[in-house]
Amino acid sequence: MALPPLKAQFDALLKLPSISCTQPALDQSNLAVVEQLASWFETLGFSCRIQPIPGQPGKANLIAALGSGPGGLVLAGHTDTVPCNPERWQSDPFALTEKNNRWYGLGSCDMKGFFPLIIEAVKAYADQPFKQPLIILATADEECSMSGARALVEADLLGARHAVIGEPTGMRPIRLHKGILMERIDILGQAGHSSDPSLGHSAMEAMHAVIGNLLQLRGDWQKRWNNPLFGVPTPTLNLGCIHGGDNPNRICAKCALEFDIRPLPGMDSDDLRAAIRERLVPIAAEHQVQIDYQPLFPGVPAFETADNAPIVQACETLTGYRAEAVAFATEGPYLNQLGAQTLILGPGDIAQAHQPDEFLAMDRLQPTIDVLQGLIRRFCLQHSSTD
Repeated sequence: MALPPLKAQFDALLKLPSISCTQPALDQSNLAVVEQLASWFETLGFSCRIQPIPGQPGKANLIAALGSGPGGLVLAGHTDTVPCNPERWQSDPFALTEKNNRWYGLGSCDMKGFFPLIIEAVKAYADQPFKQPLIILATADEECSMSGARALVEADLLGARHAVIGEPTGMRPIRLHKGILMERIDILGQAGHSSDPSLGHSAMEAMHAVIGNLLQLRGDWQKRWNNPLFGVPTPTLNLGCIHGGDNPNRICAKCALEFDIRPLPGMDSDDLRAAIRERLVPIAAEHQVQIDYQPLFPGVPAFETADNAPIVQACETLTGYRAEAVAFATEGPYLNQLGAQTLILGPGDIAQAHQPDEFLAMDRLQPTIDVLQGLIRRFCLQHSSTD
């Protein structure tokens, strides 16, 4: 089977909706995208495996390998997109529209468009023997739960030592990003007539104490942790939303708070959560309420790859930019857990991601292919005793 041209591949992937969302009514399967990519990579000689995500029907990862043995290179991306509002687009989000030297479509930038560029880069070397393997990862549900990347970690599928994730970075290499935890605290008190405080136990007053302690913890963490490579050099804690009570003349019986934490590399998520739980115990006792604290999802760890890692140095040389840090989270920490030194580098711009009229500038196409070919030559076609 002949491969479609680059533009036709873009268009075909955009025409396969694969929205992932925490709202079940909007959530979609990514199987059609994974199966289409598997067909194309098999045409290039890759051995392809589709890995279903446990407990999530219709969701799967693709692991495609060319060559075998230790070392080698992983090129990775996610197959899902965020939801969109088609009425706010000037073109069909589920098809490629070329205009103003840009390719518009949902996922063109973030980040289905990375896979056709990989294919274009590989085509030049498809008939050459790979001394170390090239592995393509196409994951599920990056946009809402990271379940695809977590399934890879649990399955321990890879032996490659170097990885690049093609998230939108404007072709600037990224070797650090913060993590993200999204948490919820529910307080159950006792309602009563507001004229007599002894008739109840206010969940809202207990939450007031909880918030005070969270802000104290935030201050402590910001005094202890600082990384000047980030635009916001300290960890953050944001009080996102709060709900409680039902009437001014009733003692509040229920109150819920949702917040997020963005830890720096080196900060352990379990330690942060343990510090919060420790603060909640005396508050529950003092206010005679029940406090339940649970993560909204497992969270994404902070990510860091050493500045002297071969993949960092190779990408700096190929792009001409020093590796940087960003605030948004990626699947990078999960690939690091698999033993692959990982870098984030892709052709899109984060400013276009998650926006109406998302696009990829056409002048980024060839430079991306050139960089990917340089990485393939470096990590798959050459023997290196230092890798």
